Amino acid sequence: MANLITLARIALIVPFVALFMANAPWNMIAAFAVFVLASLTDFVDGRVARARGEVSALGAAIDPLADKLLIAAALILLVRNGVIAGAGVIAVIAIILREILVSGLREAVAAKGGSLPVTPLAKWKTAMQIIAAGLLLATAPQGLVGEEFRAVGVGALWLAAILTIWTGAAYSVGAARLLTERRD
Repeated sequence: MANLITLARIALIVPFVALFMANAPWNMIAAFAVFVLASLTDFVDGRVARARGEVSALGAAIDPLADKLLIAAALILLVRNGVIAGAGVIAVIAIILREILVSGLREAVAAKGGSLPVTPLAKWKTAMQIIAAGLLLATAPQGLVGEEFRAVGVGALWLAAILTIWTGAAYSVGAARLLTERRD
């Protein structure tokens, strides 16, 4: 059940993107609603997995992937329509590149029989990325709230970027240690 909820989060990216791209006066509010629904599944799938004893390797693999896909889609679309512009694009690039880097490091560490477990700060990082994307979606043209609140979303984006870079550096150090240690 938990894995189905996670897969639903991935599947919700398609209607989210379609609604975001639609040319209608209600599209941004609808896209925001789908984004919020998809984001809530991140909270629900973990609770369901723990409550039902469904913690699995598949779930551990697809849950962070689902988060990364949803957040990357939202940030790319927000750059596309100009809600994130200027220096904010640097924050988006840092977030996306870190996510790719850490995924690659996890694969390399796993190939050597190790692991890079998710840290509590990384969970906060994901939450802040979701909050930032949600706030920016809400302040997009024709969004839920006015553009006058965009500065709050931009601030959240930069906080998310800082947490993203911080956790990426920590994972990189941990991975380097695991990948360079000798096994006899």
